[in-house]
Amino acid sequence: MFTTRLISGVILLILAIFIAGYGGAVLFVTTGLISLIGLYELYRVLNIERTPLAFIGYGASVFYYGLLWIHAEEYVTLMAIGALMLLMSLYVFAFPKYKTEQITAAFFGVFYVSMMLSYLYQVRQMPDGKYLVWLIFLSSWGCDTCAYCVGMLFGHHRLTPVLSPKKSVEGAIGGAAGAGILGCVYALFLGRRMANVGNPMVACAAACVIAAVISQIGDLAASAIKRNHQVKDYGNLIPGHGGILDRFDSMLFTAPAIYFAITFLR
Repeated sequence: MFTTRLISGVILLILAIFIAGYGGAVLFVTTGLISLIGLYELYRVLNIERTPLAFIGYGASVFYYGLLWIHAEEYVTLMAIGALMLLMSLYVFAFPKYKTEQITAAFFGVFYVSMMLSYLYQVRQMPDGKYLVWLIFLSSWGCDTCAYCVGMLFGHHRLTPVLSPKKSVEGAIGGAAGAGILGCVYALFLGRRMANVGNPMVACAAACVIAAVISQIGDLAASAIKRNHQVKDYGNLIPGHGGILDRFDSMLFTAPAIYFAITFLR
């Protein structure tokens, strides 16, 4: 299992370097596909993946990415309202086939998966995005690694005893601190190339700390959903890691966190 997980992790890292580094249409299409697969995984856990509710969610996600591609973000609210109207219409005319919780879940999934993950592409499109996009990976995967190491060495106080007994307060702090250090070191080498960031070392370090704290919430939130529905993994697409949401759960939160952190810190 460890060997399989390691090989998959290396392959994912190589793909991430190539796709995020290349950016443009390649990253856009990849992010969109990952979003749809992740949305399908979430809907499958919620037992609505093949229902009309799910297809409204898939359609809303595709429509949302279309708006991003043509730079028409001002219509995102209209898209959300339209999707909700369609879901509520189906709820009413098919009553009592669907439960209120299913309608809510279908609507929630579009925002939780598709919209949140889209910020990976949006960060890459920012000024200096070819450098800033790596902060998403540093704060997500870097935080995971640092939190694990610190937790194993010094962890004594449980962070969420019921949801994830192995996670510790010390590990959470170590993960955030480690991500901040990684962001600082990253800016030390590449900060001079960030023409649109006033103080790259401070901005990158602060953004990574903020995103790392939020990423741990994202990781626990994904775990909570699985626990509520008695499933171990969201899928088996990635050998040794599970599904898309099992691997990208924290990135759903770090991508928008980095986007807004840099927006306000630059």
